[in-house]
Amino acid sequence: MKPDYKNWIPKGMLFSLIAGTVLSLALLLAFGIFGIGVGGKLRVVLGVVFGVAFVVCVKYTEWCVYAYRSFSYDGERKLSKQIIDGTAEHITLPDGGVGLDIGCGSGALAIACAKRNPQGKMIGIDRWGKEYASFSLPLCEKNAAAEGVKNASFRRRNAVKLDFPDESFDAVTSNYVYHNITGADKQALLMETLRVLKKGGTFAIHDLMSPGRYGDMQAFVQKLRDMGYERVELIDTTDGSFMTPKEAKRLMLRGSTLLVGRK
Repeated sequence: MKPDYKNWIPKGMLFSLIAGTVLSLALLLAFGIFGIGVGGKLRVVLGVVFGVAFVVCVKYTEWCVYAYRSFSYDGERKLSKQIIDGTAEHITLPDGGVGLDIGCGSGALAIACAKRNPQGKMIGIDRWGKEYASFSLPLCEKNAAAEGVKNASFRRRNAVKLDFPDESFDAVTSNYVYHNITGADKQALLMETLRVLKKGGTFAIHDLMSPGRYGDMQAFVQKLRDMGYERVELIDTTDGSFMTPKEAKRLMLRGSTLLVGRK
């Protein structure tokens, strides 16, 4: 059995854009080019409207196909896998330790961390909202079974307010989650994540940490250092470590940054 981590570009979106492109082309040909049942100014107006719609659909479809191929676990690039594995490298669990993956989606990062730390176990949490309908708790469990991973489990929880006591975990991690939470103070979300981390525990949080979303992250890093956190570092993952600057720009992943350290 092979794991299915899905794609960050939903197939439904891809198929909808392709269908929209075909439909807008058909309408352009029917009313704008051949003028079936219309003429004069109306034909010109319809030609412009459907022509613009066709161009827009082509551009978005082109981007969507490129992104889908880049993120696919079965494609040549395998960018998603590179990001997951690169983030997991920063997570270390002690013997019998427990790590937490927040917003686990299809379980990829929790499973990668579990595979790297057979001496401990990982818990993946997510709310699995309808906007990410292809991800689910049963999918995570199936993927863990397919990978032969028995030290990973999954629960339905809310990332905004973690239902765990202070210092519950030996490691915490997350990948491209918090930027999706609208209206929330991102630095407050980071502090909520670190609240459940034990003293001495490691953390690796990867997200689009642009100033517009996260504010001054250099100041945040200094704040953590002043609080006694160790080896706190911001790693730009668009410099070739996870992706190239060109890929980050084209895939709208500029600002991708890994926050790592030890509490």
